[in-house]
Amino acid sequence: MANGPLSQYPIMSRTFLTAEWRDLILANYAVEPSLLEPHLPKGLELDLFKGQAVCSLVGFRFLRTRVMGVRWPGYVNFPEINLRFYVREKRADRRGVVFIRELVRSRTVAGIARRLYNEPYVKAKISEQVSENETERGVGYRFSYNGGDGGMHVTSDAEAYLPAAESTEHWFKEHQWGYGQTRRGTTLRYEVRHPVWGCHRVRTSKITVDWGRIYGKKWAHMRHAEPLGVVLASGSEIEVRTAEQLSN
Repeated sequence: MANGPLSQYPIMSRTFLTAEWRDLILANYAVEPSLLEPHLPKGLELDLFKGQAVCSLVGFRFLRTRVMGVRWPGYVNFPEINLRFYVREKRADRRGVVFIRELVRSRTVAGIARRLYNEPYVKAKISEQVSENETERGVGYRFSYNGGDGGMHVTSDAEAYLPAAESTEHWFKEHQWGYGQTRRGTTLRYEVRHPVWGCHRVRTSKITVDWGRIYGKKWAHMRHAEPLGVVLASGSEIEVRTAEQLSN
């Protein structure tokens, strides 16, 4: 994502959503490209990490959410779990993410996201837990969907630090663009703006996922997969801009 205060950006598109994204756990996995390629919108290619196709399971908290400037009671603070992978535009120097599935507790939130952006949101059971003392921070998410259960939990240093631009943490957490596609197959691009995120040094992590039930049979073999690494990002205020169609 871009670095600097949100106010520095020129007005090029409308603000669709503002919120805070906090306590982001990113569990990052190497996968076969064939697992991701069916989800690639037109005009994009896989963005490889050290020569490998990768995806991330991400759990985080949506806080102080406003859609088109409106705060909807009951839909302001909630957790989300998403599975995403990394792409770049073939014709431009832009890197971003594509989502395979996004889990939220609200059927209404899932429905709005599907209608407006055709994003793969579904309703699921999700719980969250955050604790902190002077030296340690703990963040956990549990989720259930389609008869499958998952959990993400990390303990970390309480104090955050800013990873170097060439670090693994920076590569996975900083992406300015999101991509999807309309029901007719046209590629959509939208911008997500926020300052560069700090991270907490992870001490312990535990990730458990019923991949086959939650994400489909093609993902079932991931039940034995170990993450390349787990990142805990502090998060910040964010702004999601309205989407534009790409000429494919």
